[in-house]
Amino acid sequence: MDVQFVASGFGVGLLVGMTGVGGGSLMTPLLTLMFGVTPAVAVGTDLAFASLTKGVGTFTHRLRGTVHWDIVGRLCLGALPAALLASVALSHFGTLSHQMGQIIRYTIAGSVMLTVVALLFKRKMLAWITAHPERQLQGGALRNATVFTGAVLGVLVTISSIGAGAIGATVLVMLYPRLTAAEVAGTDIAYAVPLTAIAAVGHWWLGSINWTLLLTLLVGSVPGITLGAYAARAVPERLLRAILAVTLVAVAVKLVYS
Repeated sequence: MDVQFVASGFGVGLLVGMTGVGGGSLMTPLLTLMFGVTPAVAVGTDLAFASLTKGVGTFTHRLRGTVHWDIVGRLCLGALPAALLASVALSHFGTLSHQMGQIIRYTIAGSVMLTVVALLFKRKMLAWITAHPERQLQGGALRNATVFTGAVLGVLVTISSIGAGAIGATVLVMLYPRLTAAEVAGTDIAYAVPLTAIAAVGHWWLGSINWTLLLTLLVGSVPGITLGAYAARAVPERLLRAILAVTLVAVAVKLVYS
């Protein structure tokens, strides 16, 4: 078992446990840039990794009653068909070709930068929407916006494995500002389970999952997430998010210009 992959899984798990984000945003670029894994295999393996780890998180949030299943249903209504269509598109264009590999790299870079925006401006966006209640969507408009958001995230996650965490949570805060932080986290994790699972099945069908690598990453990530969750209160959240944002910007630049 490769110690480097175990250590990488532990490090990413530690960050996820402390900040709640950074899983796909760090794991996929890490596999691509540091270990030379092809973009398609990095995405497919990370999706399988995410579906398993988020499944555990959903069970915990369900016990705590912090999942809004009606919102989960609306997100899935858009996300799941979009993930299937994106998988078919990847099959048609060929995930392992050099050209598609480059497209996936650029998509990952774009998703990483969206994550940075979500990390840095989430509180300001929430403050704005709270100060302007007349701008908040209601009724059918809110339902349609939620389904559309799910569709966009479904495509983004299937192609890059990034988007279901920080980006999804930020959009939920904008659409449903009355949700508590725990409810946003629980709902975001719950809808991401079927999304990442379907996307992972699509990549398995395409042959772009490395199962040995997946198991090795899990060996490191499980204790990392657990330790990070306990350490979360001891480390200032703003400092962690700033470090994570700077790291992600560097990763995005490296993906584009490498």
